[in-house]
Amino acid sequence: MHDVHTVKAPSMPRLAAASLAGTAIEFYDFFVYGTAAALVLGPLFFPTFSPLAGTLAAFATFGVGFVARPLGSVLFGHIGDRRGRRPVLVASLLLTGASTVAVGCVPTYDTIGVTAPLLLLVLRFLQGLGLGGEWGGAVLLTAEHAPAERRGLWSSFPQVGPAVGFVLANGVVLVLSVTLTEAQFTQWGWRVPFWAAGALAVLGLWLRSSLPESPRFLEIDDHARMPLAEVVRDHWRLVLLTAGALAVGYAIFYAVTTWSLAYATERLGVSRTVMLVCIMAAVVVKGALTPVMAMLGDRFGRRPLCLVGCAAAALWMFPLVALLSTGQPLPMFLGFLGALLAFVTMFAVISAYLPELYAPRVRCTGAAVGYNMGGVLGGALTPIVATALAEHSGRVPWGVGAYLTGIALLSLGCFALLPETRPVRVAAVRPATD
Repeated sequence: MHDVHTVKAPSMPRLAAASLAGTAIEFYDFFVYGTAAALVLGPLFFPTFSPLAGTLAAFATFGVGFVARPLGSVLFGHIGDRRGRRPVLVASLLLTGASTVAVGCVPTYDTIGVTAPLLLLVLRFLQGLGLGGEWGGAVLLTAEHAPAERRGLWSSFPQVGPAVGFVLANGVVLVLSVTLTEAQFTQWGWRVPFWAAGALAVLGLWLRSSLPESPRFLEIDDHARMPLAEVVRDHWRLVLLTAGALAVGYAIFYAVTTWSLAYATERLGVSRTVMLVCIMAAVVVKGALTPVMAMLGDRFGRRPLCLVGCAAAALWMFPLVALLSTGQPLPMFLGFLGALLAFVTMFAVISAYLPELYAPRVRCTGAAVGYNMGGVLGGALTPIVATALAEHSGRVPWGVGAYLTGIALLSLGCFALLPETRPVRVAAVRPATD
């Protein structure tokens, strides 16, 4: 057994801040690619395609990152369950940061031909691989240090990181869009956000260098030899249910932040600047409300909030596409805000909910695999499917609304089959899950 007394527990605000900063940096890397895919990667890397086909191809490389994320959760989950949560944070940040900087260095199709999109594909895969490990490590390190009665609150701070990373990534793109000409942005400006990832990765490594290991991991006497095999054998139903439950969150987020950006700029003629401001404003509100919703999860339970968020999402998807189709800033913002409020009602509590569903010995693998499989179902396919559906729609892409509503109903059914885990209710009957 590890000596748990050799590690001094950090203050929860410091640990939460370090986890938030780390996830913000890693998600900055991931999101900046999505913004570039919506705006410039199609013409630069798939110039022989039609505009629609080029956008679809760029979104396909975007989707590869989601396919890689479950593989990353398996790889880094194994490390997290065998060697500790802390090593995962360092290795995943290095991999994601290096591959993001490399994307900014890839020559375009006009320079090296078909090798250009192939390199893009490989680097996007490596990005996803690193991010697949990031979420599990950051969330578990925070959740396993937190007191049980406030676990939802403290573990929600890594969930704020994606909002910060998104605003940072799109803020850089917005500044470049305003200060550069279209020719300058297309020629070299789009690369700057990718190069900036190098400096952010160094900052993240410095922030994480002094974090202690999780006390829950140090208390485990018998670590799983093959965590994935144990998860597949004993928890396969739980993994499938959590993946299905989380699919709607990914679908909502990437419909708002990636597909709508491409749709409005290409089909509706809305300026890039207007779209980025509308989306960023809605994401800022979502990020600010994340700890608030997490506190409600500590008070009323994880599952009730997830069910409410799913139901709200199912009701809001048709209004979302209707408001987007106006092409007007205020209605579009309101559409995005309503969708992201439904999203945050669910995802604010997920960082406490998923770890509580799995026993500590396989928690890093089980929680991360379920979380990232949800990304494949909801995040990888949504920009591609929505773009294809919108192409065959009239002014209002009702098909996209129907698609998103269907995913919301699927997730609602999965959440309905999951148990509640709030510690004050289940401690007496589920000691293995804290």
